[in-house]
Amino acid sequence: MTATTTAPLATSPTRTARQPSDRLRAWATRAPLLPALIFMIVVTQLPFVATLVISFFDWNALYPKARHFTGFDNYQQVLTDADLRHSVWTTVLLTVAVVVASLIFGLLLALLLDRKFKGRGFVRTLLIAPFLVVPVAAALLWKHVLYNPEYGLFNGLLHYVGGPQPDWISNTPLLAVEASLVWQWTPFMMLILLAGLQSRDHQQIEAAKVDGASDWQVFRYLTLPHLRRYLELGALLGSIYIVQNFDAVFTITSGGLGTANLPYTVYQSFYQAHENGLASAAGVLVVIGSIIIATFALRVVSSLFREEASRA
Repeated sequence: MTATTTAPLATSPTRTARQPSDRLRAWATRAPLLPALIFMIVVTQLPFVATLVISFFDWNALYPKARHFTGFDNYQQVLTDADLRHSVWTTVLLTVAVVVASLIFGLLLALLLDRKFKGRGFVRTLLIAPFLVVPVAAALLWKHVLYNPEYGLFNGLLHYVGGPQPDWISNTPLLAVEASLVWQWTPFMMLILLAGLQSRDHQQIEAAKVDGASDWQVFRYLTLPHLRRYLELGALLGSIYIVQNFDAVFTITSGGLGTANLPYTVYQSFYQAHENGLASAAGVLVVIGSIIIATFALRVVSSLFREEASRA
């Protein structure tokens, strides 16, 4: 009887390469974005922090040694000063009027371009063109080519039919600014709403027409509910930009005749009155308002993406 013993197999130690941790892998993935992130922080966030700090000081550029900490006095002055409150009201009125009018005209143009007709691509290019014009150039175009009481196009047409020759900017200053902004922002609204129209369920529309629904009923009960989120997105994005508009007010009216909005008032406080602290406080309020509007806009965009993903 022989006893057989099995010797344990000697395993040579193998050096296993250590896999990088998930955290290192995540940082390696984000590394190419770090230069852009650093650039964005330096260009946008650091100046905003400096503006926020200055807004708590009574700081006149003509008397730099007399600056002192005042807390929230600048914000209180912005919210209680009659001229500043009027500029806030002008900003709200300008924003609401331009956004609503741009949405209405944009919807009408989007419904037109949603139909097939000869030359649709050329017409679409022409309608988009105003949005591609530089804002200052667009304001100069309206001020001199259209509004000028002596050689402007509007008065030229009125003279041709024997009508009056009004001074558009002096008689209706705020309306003159609003018209130029509506002309420039209508193509933006049109593109958003046209994308919404082209994402409709055409089978559902055809079924409604087969059941005897008129064009108005299709628009009211199918198209308009489908465009609700696109209308909200256009209104929110348009509000973000119109709230911060400076070019049209500065170029057409120079802030006179009751057209000074909050960005122009910030410009006046900073460059004309040299009140750095007061201008910084007003600028911070503009940024806060824009952030609030942008938050709602991002929520609408994310809901649109979720809706499109659920359909897919």
